[in-house]
Amino acid sequence: MTRSNTSGPEAGALATDQASHAKSNLPILTLGAIGVVYGDIGTSPIYAFRQAMHIRPGAASSHLEILGLLSLIVWALTLTVAVKYVFFVTRADNNGEGGTLSLMALARKTFANPPIWITVLGVLGAALFFGDAIITPAISVLSAVEGLDLVAPGMGRWVVPITLVLIVGIFAVQRFGTAKVSIVFGPVTAIWFLTLGISGLFHIIDYPGVLWALNPLLGVQFLVDHFAIAFVVMGAIFLAVTGAEALYVDLGHFGRKPIVLAWFGLVFPCLLLNYFGQGAYVLERGIENVGSPFFEMQPQWALLPFVILATCATIIASQAVITGTFSLAQQAIALNMLPRMVVQHTSETQSGQIYMPQINAMLMLGVLVLVVVFGSSAALSNAYGIAVSGVMGVTLALLVVVMWRNWKWPPIAVVLFGLVFLIIDGTFFAANAAKLFQGGWVPAAVAVVVALVMWSWMAGRRRLSDKTRRDEVPLQFLVDNLARKKPTTVPGTAIFLTSDIEGAPTALLHSLKHYKVLHEQNVILTVRTSVSPRVPDDEKVTIDAYNELFSRVIVTFGYMETPNIPKALVLARKLGWKFDIMSTSFFLSRRSLKIGQKTGLLRFWQDRVFIRLARNASDATEYFHIPTGRVVEIGTQVVM
Repeated sequence: MTRSNTSGPEAGALATDQASHAKSNLPILTLGAIGVVYGDIGTSPIYAFRQAMHIRPGAASSHLEILGLLSLIVWALTLTVAVKYVFFVTRADNNGEGGTLSLMALARKTFANPPIWITVLGVLGAALFFGDAIITPAISVLSAVEGLDLVAPGMGRWVVPITLVLIVGIFAVQRFGTAKVSIVFGPVTAIWFLTLGISGLFHIIDYPGVLWALNPLLGVQFLVDHFAIAFVVMGAIFLAVTGAEALYVDLGHFGRKPIVLAWFGLVFPCLLLNYFGQGAYVLERGIENVGSPFFEMQPQWALLPFVILATCATIIASQAVITGTFSLAQQAIALNMLPRMVVQHTSETQSGQIYMPQINAMLMLGVLVLVVVFGSSAALSNAYGIAVSGVMGVTLALLVVVMWRNWKWPPIAVVLFGLVFLIIDGTFFAANAAKLFQGGWVPAAVAVVVALVMWSWMAGRRRLSDKTRRDEVPLQFLVDNLARKKPTTVPGTAIFLTSDIEGAPTALLHSLKHYKVLHEQNVILTVRTSVSPRVPDDEKVTIDAYNELFSRVIVTFGYMETPNIPKALVLARKLGWKFDIMSTSFFLSRRSLKIGQKTGLLRFWQDRVFIRLARNASDATEYFHIPTGRVVEIGTQVVM
């Protein structure tokens, strides 16, 4: 293959231009990161401190309890978000991309034969994220709309209906893309964080003694004095850090520097000010006189605008997790962890802005059911946390592998880092697991279903590949035979798609069997997915010629790219292949899958799931963007 590489002065100039461009866009990227990355964690003050207050053991030591709870929130934000995610996890990018599957791919790179447990962790992390994705919109929008009950007490019965309407609206506009809406995400969320900080600062000035909560020993003392409810309390404290996983998932959209600047420059200070302000308000008014400190500490004249702003912020937080789910599903499809689905691009300039109708519909249905069943953010908070804490645990496990294998850290440093954060993440997970039967089973059940679907799909693909390989004719053997006994040829080019490099495509064998002719040019095309998010154009296509009749073409896409075969084949012109779409026919084999009679119960169940998924998978012609008028499909039956 002929490859072109940029080097020398041109490469230096290109790098300088890119660095200058990135620097000039830094304020815009930072503002965008505030809106998209921190939308979720920015809504946590609405309900996190309130839930922690409701678990207090009594009013005898109320002052110390409030300071202890605030201390736990402050240091949870500091250690989990600022230290673990902002300082360490965001450094573990896979060519600029983040997320559980990107981290899995990064960890797999260092192994000649990657161990199965790394893939298991990737599947588990992705499944847990799907479980989290149906909780976040429900609890975020509900918690904001509940503020209406303080503005007008009679509005309480309308909270659920209004929430349902808002959620349907959120999912209905997904098909139009986030390009136009995202323009206001950053400014609105920035205003939200400034409002959080200012509203908290006024109450801190009135009661500065609340700043004693900066002492971490007060948090430790609280847990020791109330050890019997320590796990329950930590489950409520964890609500303050939910959304931290978005730091890593959205790394590829903004880059590390804007995310770090946004956190330390605005988000972190404003969150702390608001939590301290809520604590000061409670200490000043008395615990028994406060129900929802977040809304009650606002002036009466500002309450309605504040509820409206909170609702906008929760909609933005919901938008962030929805688009994150689309991106995660696209990665899973590219890595052959899920069947093909329809992926629609909603922007001509931003490849990452996509819409997936099937995922959108399933998410909306799940969110609506949760809102109706639970009815309030307080009840839903019990279901919130187990999935996020699980994702954080998976991220830690994969990060330790990257530190050891990729970053070459000394083993003792890896072990110490892993142990410290294992204690923190393990505590949070155990605390949320304790709420399993109070609602935590919902995201856990969703995660189990998604994990089983992903595992069944991967296992089914592997068995189908093994079955096909056993029955196939070696490609080299077929090519040699056809070269010795050349059949009738017809003008044009035939491209046979196959996932197996060694075997002859089923479509080719059936074409020879029924038509008994060959085209003048026959191309065996294999599409591969790289462990990197994107593949440069000069490395995307390789061509090997068997003889004058046959050639092998391998097209490699990154797992964040949309596989477009015609566009990729245009790149092959640089390698000497005169590709013309109008004289080319694409031959695809469509398998009709059947379950064999001699299978065990587990295999029978997995095969049924795989066959159902395969039948509902997006059409290969549409998925690879092949013109339908140039496609010939040849059917074949396969018994699993």
